[in-house]
Amino acid sequence: MSGPFVFNDKTIDSIITATSPGVYLLGYTANGIFYVERTGRSDVNLNARLKSAEYSGQYREFKARYCPTDVQAFHEECALWHAYGGSNNPYHPARPAGKNLRCNDCNIFN
Repeated sequence: MSGPFVFNDKTIDSIITATSPGVYLLGYTANGIFYVERTGRSDVNLNARLKSAEYSGQYREFKARYCPTDVQAFHEECALWHAYGGSNNPYHPARPAGKNLRCNDCNIFN
């Protein structure tokens, strides 16, 4: 995963240039350690998701990675969520629309 980068529209546009699914971590760096406050994904457009009004002004930095498909983005987000959780997203990631997928890390969708 690339980053951390300053979390603002200008930086997002310079780093996330493709229209693609992807995953991200939002947080901040202190004493050289990146602290995760939120995990997330986009099934279609990572750039647009990061710039959504939901996150405006709430986070200082981000890390991100493209995924080739929404299915891979879901599985990667699940892995990140289980690894980092975060007080700002206490609920397990939802499945992509119309996809009957299982989380590889728990039994929530079994």
